[in-house]
Amino acid sequence: MYQSTSSSTARLATQALSARSRTYATSPWASQQPVKGKRKIVLVGAGFVGSYIAKALVADPRNQVVLASRNPEPLYNKLKSLGSSILPPVSLDITKPSTLNPAFEGASAIVSLVGILTGTPEEFKKLQAEGGENVARAAKEAGVRRVVVVSALGIEKGGTPYAETKLEMEQSFKTHHPTSTIIRPSLVFGPGDSFFTRFATLANYLPLLPLFGGGTSKFQPIYVGDLAKAVEVATRDETCEGGKALMGDIEGKTLQGGGPDVFTYKQLMQLTLRYTDLVNRRLLLPIPFWIGMIQAFFLEKLPLPEVLKLTRDQVKQLKNDNKEELASDASSSGIQNVDQLLKTYPAAAFGTEPPQGLKSVYDILPMYIRPRGAEDEAPPVSGKRRHGRDYVGGARGEAAVRKMTEKSGAPKL
Repeated sequence: MYQSTSSSTARLATQALSARSRTYATSPWASQQPVKGKRKIVLVGAGFVGSYIAKALVADPRNQVVLASRNPEPLYNKLKSLGSSILPPVSLDITKPSTLNPAFEGASAIVSLVGILTGTPEEFKKLQAEGGENVARAAKEAGVRRVVVVSALGIEKGGTPYAETKLEMEQSFKTHHPTSTIIRPSLVFGPGDSFFTRFATLANYLPLLPLFGGGTSKFQPIYVGDLAKAVEVATRDETCEGGKALMGDIEGKTLQGGGPDVFTYKQLMQLTLRYTDLVNRRLLLPIPFWIGMIQAFFLEKLPLPEVLKLTRDQVKQLKNDNKEELASDASSSGIQNVDQLLKTYPAAAFGTEPPQGLKSVYDILPMYIRPRGAEDEAPPVSGKRRHGRDYVGGARGEAAVRKMTEKSGAPKL
């Protein structure tokens, strides 16, 4: 009999463990399995939002994240410095169900980021509606306890292939995985986004920015870091502290995801010009929707770089507001949006500090939307920086932008 304290036992145990590890690693899916006591969470989709969600998830040391998409390697290379919390990525195709099941095996939670912003009606149908249904079915078959779906605000009004296939995707999760939590964010912003970054680039090179329909449609931008924290909270299950109460509050629910402020499209363009130091140097040109549709008809057919692309669907979507519409009746009591979720169940990223509320565009935009030539400078402290003069960010920037928009005749912020 070997004694547990003997050195020979220790050597044998080490050798056995090493051999088992080598055998385990021969399986193509073995490296994606979490160690005991850990929670494997699969992110289906990558890109801008996925990178922030991955970082929010690993703030909880129990979580181990698998990046799963058609080409997950670029994002994995950026995040692998987070250490063992980021497991080796999985290349899969949501249009091919057979590629999903092995990746979902042993997962405690799945976060679906399935979606595209531009494409043909056929592409929206194949990727969002059918691909989303494949993910929902695979999650059910794998016995995944928690599923979180990141969708979009405003899609219930329909009218475009984008919105209609998003709704189909949501319905698939409700059908195949009824306890799924759906989060519908408004315009998502932050370093690396495709909205403010895009229009800041255009403003640097074009003499004007278009305001389709006069720029009166409303948005409620949410900081990508806040959205990511909400997703982290929503992935928790009964094994997590407070998990049972949380699941009772959000299972099978659709949560709205707006930030602390509501802006018109015109005001968002004014913000962009403010932080790029182009106020009074670029024209904001109101364009009727019918003219915008004609422009988009031609632009969507041209092989243009992403920053110049415009589709008819995008113009149509600007006809509808993209902000929260919370019910006020007693039957709708409980958590309805991201703000309420994070105030009730603070994200792991908050640590022992109490949540400070959702971040505003005034807090974040000065960190990455700057005058041309100043992009490589260190970010401002507390929203303030200098360019040979006062650069107003933070509270002063907010006051300045409010004053500017009021002078322009736009609705007050």
